[in-house]
Amino acid sequence: MRRRAISLGPIAVLFLLAHCFTPGAWPGPARAQESASERSVTVAYFYRVRWGYQEEFLELFRRNHYPVLEAQVKGGRLLRVEAYTPRFHGDGRADWTFMTVLVFKNWHAFGDNSMEPEIIKRLYPDQEKYKREEKRRFELLEAHWDGLTRIFF
Repeated sequence: MRRRAISLGPIAVLFLLAHCFTPGAWPGPARAQESASERSVTVAYFYRVRWGYQEEFLELFRRNHYPVLEAQVKGGRLLRVEAYTPRFHGDGRADWTFMTVLVFKNWHAFGDNSMEPEIIKRLYPDQEKYKREEKRRFELLEAHWDGLTRIFF
């Protein structure tokens, strides 16, 4: 008995290739049973502080923003908060001078910051001072950008 080759048209081949290379088409073993909405969401926040103001920026961050993030870890919105400064000078390009990495519980938690104003009011009764210091913290920046990350392997 002779077997007949199956001929796939170019559109079918493109469809199969597109499916094979679509993110999530081949979930890793640890994530196979986990739906996308249940997965944690990791975001890196980059800051480039103006020259000579790094210590002031870090002090304001520690005093006014980090406690808000800690409260969100305790409340369950965030799983983890990490903060970094570069160890070496690098190649001379000061892309960032401070970075935080926030791991949100899931996509819903990432999009829901409705408790943040309440946390801020509770932690900082002197709202005028808080707002003034937060304004100053952002005045010290040359640039700020966020990067949503995904697990590569």
